[in-house]
Amino acid sequence: MTQTSDLKAIAEAVRKHDRFLVVTHENPDGDALGSLLAATLALRSLGKDAVMYLPGDTPLPREYGFMPLEELVREPPTDVGERVLLAVDCAKAERIGDDAAVSRAQFVLDIDHHHDNTRFGDLNLIVPDASSTGEVLRDVMQELGVELTPELAEPLYIALVTDTGRFQYANTTPKALRLAAELVDAGADIHAVFQQVYESVEFAKLKLLARVLDRAEVLEGGRIVVSHLLRTDFAEVGASEPYSEGLIDYLRAVEGAELAVFVREQLNSSADAHKGSLRSSIDELDVSAIARRFGGGGHRQAAGFSSDLPLAEIVEGVRLGFLEQRAASRA
Repeated sequence: MTQTSDLKAIAEAVRKHDRFLVVTHENPDGDALGSLLAATLALRSLGKDAVMYLPGDTPLPREYGFMPLEELVREPPTDVGERVLLAVDCAKAERIGDDAAVSRAQFVLDIDHHHDNTRFGDLNLIVPDASSTGEVLRDVMQELGVELTPELAEPLYIALVTDTGRFQYANTTPKALRLAAELVDAGADIHAVFQQVYESVEFAKLKLLARVLDRAEVLEGGRIVVSHLLRTDFAEVGASEPYSEGLIDYLRAVEGAELAVFVREQLNSSADAHKGSLRSSIDELDVSAIARRFGGGGHRQAAGFSSDLPLAEIVEGVRLGFLEQRAASRA
C-alpha cells in the first residue's frame, strides 16, 4: 500500500523544483524503461525541464526499440549539480551505474517497488506490494494531477505488463488489473506492445536460447534448474548482451522447478565476470535473499547479482542459499 505521507512529500518536491535528471538501473528491463519514459513525460507535462539519463554504452534490449527513447542521453549532462535526480525502479544507488550523478545532484528522489530498496534518496517512495514501479508512478501522477494521455499510458502499460509477466506472476493484484484497464482506456495500444515486446524475437536470440537449453541441468532432485552462457556464445551467434534478457523464464517454466538460475559471462571486461539471475516459482522462496549473498538483490521472486567468482562457486552458493531457505520455511 502506498504510504500517503511519502507520496505527498514526493509530489510536493516535484512541484517545488523545476529541473530533473531521470535515471533508472543499468541493464534496464520493461519496468525500468517504461517508468523512465513515463516519469519524464509526466514531468514535462507539468512544465518541468526533464532529461532522461542511462550511463554506459550497452545497447538497450531490442524488444523495447519501438519506445520513443531518442532523447535518452548516455553521458551525464554538465548541469547535474543543478538538477534533482529522480531514480525509478532502482533498489540502490550503485545500480544506476554512475555514483557521481547521485552525489552531485541537488536533491535525490527515489521511487521504487523493490522490497530491499536501500532508500538512498533524500525522499523515498517505496511500495513493496506494488506490481511495478509504473504502478507507483501512476499514484504519483494522480497526486500531481497529471493527465493520462495515450503517450503516457503506453510506457506505464509496458512497465506493468512486463513486470507482472503478462499478468501471470503473483504480483498481479486487483489494483494492477484495474490499472491495466485504465491504461487501455487512456489509449495504450496493448496489441502493438505485445507484438513488439513478445513477438519480435531476433534469430540470434533463439540461437542463444538453444545454448541455454542445451546446457540446462537440474539439482536437488529437479527443484533447481541451472544454465549459463559464455562470453564467446554472443559472438558466435551474432548477439549483443541484451539478447539474454528473458531467457531465464524458460528455465523457470520447467515442471517441478522451485528455483531457476541463469548465469552469463559479461561482455564488458571491466565489469564483474558473471551476471546472475534468479527466479522463484514458490512464495516460500525469497530469491532476493540469495542474491544478497553475492551483493545483489531484487524482488522475492525475481532477483539478480554480479560476481567475480567462478561459475561452479556461484552455483554452489545459490544451491546452499536455496537449501537454507527451504529448511527455514519447514522449521
